[in-house]
Amino acid sequence: MQWRTQSEEETRIIGESVGACLLPGYMVALIGDLGSGKTCFTKGLARGLGVPDHYEITSPTFTLINEYPGRLPLCHVDAYRLDNSRDMVDTGFEDSFHGRAVVVIEWAERIRDILPENALFITLDYIDDTTRLLTFFGEEGLIQLIRGKNSSFR
Repeated sequence: MQWRTQSEEETRIIGESVGACLLPGYMVALIGDLGSGKTCFTKGLARGLGVPDHYEITSPTFTLINEYPGRLPLCHVDAYRLDNSRDMVDTGFEDSFHGRAVVVIEWAERIRDILPENALFITLDYIDDTTRLLTFFGEEGLIQLIRGKNSSFR
């Protein structure tokens, strides 16, 4: 499933719709180059999970993990600075992921080998200054639910 977004706002709206579809324990793995919209998407996803607007959603590039409260808690992970998946395991990151949380990982391709097969994978491709192509793959039932909630985007 793919969506082409024409603005940051559209990317956030897709993220918000995805967040509204998620259940406790889901993992969303974001793959894309610098500037492709991973953090923008995550801002929307956080709002869809009910993270209050007064929380500024920022990429945890230096802290590795940011946690936010919401209808479902969000654990926001950034693997950019990691050399390999062993670095992530050594941080004890599993301790941050409790059953009620949704986990979103930016730069997930860097730790792909330790991610569960049932994660929702989303690649974000930079087309031009405003346009992004979002490609979803993974758990088919969730993808169908997301598709139904976003039928106006193509």
